[in-house]
Amino acid sequence: MIQKIIINNNEFTLHPSGAIYWEAKKMLLIADVHLGKVVHFRKHGAAIPAHAAYQNLEKLTEVTNYFEPKTVCFLGDLFHSKLNEEWRDFEKWVEYCKAEVILISGNHDIIPIYLYEDLGVKVFDELLLDGFYLTHHPTEIKGTFNFSGHIHPGIRMKGIGRQFLKLPCFYKTENQLILPAFGNFTGKHILTPSETDAIFAIADGEVICVSKK
Repeated sequence: MIQKIIINNNEFTLHPSGAIYWEAKKMLLIADVHLGKVVHFRKHGAAIPAHAAYQNLEKLTEVTNYFEPKTVCFLGDLFHSKLNEEWRDFEKWVEYCKAEVILISGNHDIIPIYLYEDLGVKVFDELLLDGFYLTHHPTEIKGTFNFSGHIHPGIRMKGIGRQFLKLPCFYKTENQLILPAFGNFTGKHILTPSETDAIFAIADGEVICVSKK
């Protein structure tokens, strides 16, 4: 189940993958995929199944097929570190993807820009579109609404008894929305919301509003 929200008279769809679809721009926003992380960890001896490296690209393909966006905008940390064998898989994905692909550089994005440009991927430090400010690090500018990543937001939910569950979430404040990490093996940073924050948790393939607002 998806969630539709309105921000500054624009409709956005929150998808269980962790992506957001901007209806007016036909743009898909995705943060913190961290491609290449599985290969990086396996190279250093981590016991992670080899097929896990393909799950992020399979997930990307599924969500782009679902929305058929005009543009896919990655809000930083598309790749976890330097080039490895997952780059070739990404090249194939870009060739397959019919949408324009944009990358807002994140702190992990150390792969040379010219390699992205050779694929037709445009790279920016930040992007301002119709009053919406797209960045990797959460950054508020007066008069704009900020979409960002980097934090890998999560929420701690209390169940019956003393049971607790940690879930990834979309974390919305008055002038900002932080996307959950799209990639697997990325972890979560548990945030403590205020009463005015809107929290949309992701659980069992659904996006659920769990805030009081």
